Amino acid sequence: MNETRIMGIDYGKVRIGIAMSDPLKMISSPFATYKTSSTEKDLEFFCKLITEYNVETIVFGLPYNMDGTEGKSAEMVKSFATLLKQKCNVNIVFEDERLTSVEAEEILLSANVKREKRKELIDKVAAQLILQQYLKRRF
Repeated sequence: MNETRIMGIDYGKVRIGIAMSDPLKMISSPFATYKTSSTEKDLEFFCKLITEYNVETIVFGLPYNMDGTEGKSAEMVKSFATLLKQKCNVNIVFEDERLTSVEAEEILLSANVKREKRKELIDKVAAQLILQQYLKRRF
């Protein structure tokens, strides 16, 4: 049986948080934090992950402004998502990511994670929250 997964992404210029669902697509887990390089290398990295983990859909956190409008950050996310869809032939969906980084920070603070370690973990925890929000709504 070739089970598929759903990947969650918290996209940033410097770091990209990655989360992965379980094969039943019920649970989201932090997966990795990827440090960006060039667009081409970033796309290659994600195509390999998509193939290796049999990812059928990627849920990108879309950074809306607090008033619900899209700004430059949202355009940047959509641009990368479009390139990824073209290069890797994967379904793309967007999920409102407002305040997920704040929530991720609060989770890590409540777990008494030291500041240096929080910086390393926050992006993949934010990606996990984005993906879990999508999975809850979808299933």
